[in-house]
Amino acid sequence: MTTPDHLLHDKLRAVQTRIAAACAASGRHAQSVQLLAVSKTFSAEDVRQVAACGQRDFGENYIQEGVDKITALHGDAHALVWHCIGPIQSNKTKLVAEHFDWVHTVDRLKIAQRLSDQRPAHLVPLNVCLQVNIDGGETKSGIAPAEVLTLATEVAKLPRLALRGLMTIPDPVEGFEAQVALHAKARALFDEVKVALNLPQFDTLSMGMTGDLEAAIHAGSTMVRVGTAIFGGRTYVA
Repeated sequence: MTTPDHLLHDKLRAVQTRIAAACAASGRHAQSVQLLAVSKTFSAEDVRQVAACGQRDFGENYIQEGVDKITALHGDAHALVWHCIGPIQSNKTKLVAEHFDWVHTVDRLKIAQRLSDQRPAHLVPLNVCLQVNIDGGETKSGIAPAEVLTLATEVAKLPRLALRGLMTIPDPVEGFEAQVALHAKARALFDEVKVALNLPQFDTLSMGMTGDLEAAIHAGSTMVRVGTAIFGGRTYVA
């Protein structure tokens, strides 16, 4: 079942308005923050309808589901950019390397090496972000902040990858100031790594979702990942 296209259009515009307002409040240009529409569990037709409104970047958490949508929409009128934003096991790296344009969840050198080795030669290098466990959540994926620079240095050497930045998914905190303070830790780490590596393409700080995108933008996010506010609530099949 798909969402009526006029509702998707209105929801997308509402999110774009929120981003623009947050940028204005932070003294930033609206173009400095990219919207990544998180389409997990929604249909290829939903993606097609949102793409028809001008949205180009889509994020998928589940690799096979994402590949199915990429395949279904291949050759569509809209040139889409696909981001893998879910965990990657070793047996899924080939699918990711062959189909996605971005990966936000690299937190081990082994996974990065496999992605580089399996990226087809006819495709441009795969854009990657390192996932950082910025708040130290015990059940969270991501590398510890103290280990980021070491991993970033090694990933930057891999020939079929382009190291683009960092990604975080902190546990929710109450209050705008508390949210900003947490995201500011990621921004400080991002700045530290950028200076140390001196990579021109290291330009992406992927943080902020539907509930905290304003705080993330205030702290310096360059890409917010929004699903619910665009596509609506999700229904998961047990």
